[in-house]
Amino acid sequence: MDRKRVFENGLSVEVLEHRMHTRTTDVRGEFYRDTTAIIHSSPFRRLKHKTQVFFAPSNDHICTRMEHVLHVASIASAICRGLGLDTELAWAIGMGHDLGHTPFGHVGERILASMMKSKGFTGFEHELNSLRIVDFLADHGKGMNLTYAVRDGIACHNGERFEQSVMPQFIEKDLSAMTSRAEAIPATWEAAVVRFSDQIAYLGRDYEDACRLSIIDPASIPAIVVDRLGTTNASIINTLVNDIIDTSRPESGISFSDSIFEAVLAMKDFNYRSIYLSPMLEGYSKYFSRLLTLIVDYLQGLFDLYGFDEKPYMEEKNML
Repeated sequence: MDRKRVFENGLSVEVLEHRMHTRTTDVRGEFYRDTTAIIHSSPFRRLKHKTQVFFAPSNDHICTRMEHVLHVASIASAICRGLGLDTELAWAIGMGHDLGHTPFGHVGERILASMMKSKGFTGFEHELNSLRIVDFLADHGKGMNLTYAVRDGIACHNGERFEQSVMPQFIEKDLSAMTSRAEAIPATWEAAVVRFSDQIAYLGRDYEDACRLSIIDPASIPAIVVDRLGTTNASIINTLVNDIIDTSRPESGISFSDSIFEAVLAMKDFNYRSIYLSPMLEGYSKYFSRLLTLIVDYLQGLFDLYGFDEKPYMEEKNML
């Protein structure tokens, strides 16, 4: 790394490593300790049964949500290594960023958001639900007691918002008061890296999976993508990771170059038209909606009976 490029977080170590409940230190270090807490949690285990894009694929090589978070964590760690940032913080954020994601990918998220609005709530955003899980819902209501830096990165990852550059705001936010991902700006360089890594992880992999399932013709990919990013997931990841390492500057933020960002937007648009809005996925929407409605109504019935009393939920034998 260019020695003139020194990325320093503007918040103190005390703020970044702060936990809601004090814990004694151990050999792992604060951020690696968060990673192990996430790995051993029930919400993380459930990711193996959540699809990334394609519902119930018959092919074992199609990406799951658990694979996706591993991809994000490894990509973020590689970029942070290239920029001289904290790889353990990046890894922890990457592993935890989608703990609150819905089943059925972003189609499921849109359905659940619509259902919540119909019930008088503001909607549903998986970033804030992921924060809610690590803060309050995991471990039967105890939460994971993660560090502020990891919690901030989880709440602010917003991988659907494609930006050429992200500059962190070194301000200690009241994360529990957040009501929308639109206001979520990362408080660390590492969290900004994870935001980009989320996009990098799914751009090429979703395309690769769609080709494997014969949903799209590889020959239809835009020429600008072929010329600047490549045609395989590996080449796309390699190109984007190295571009961010080469382009990012402390004064301008974590960034793509102009040429590469133009290709990224072209691939994003291609994926949306050819994959996410494909007849195959659109055809599943009614089924997803019926299933999620059934689950939400069932859970609403339990809440109407038991309220916030944890014990009856743990004893419930008919959980879907």
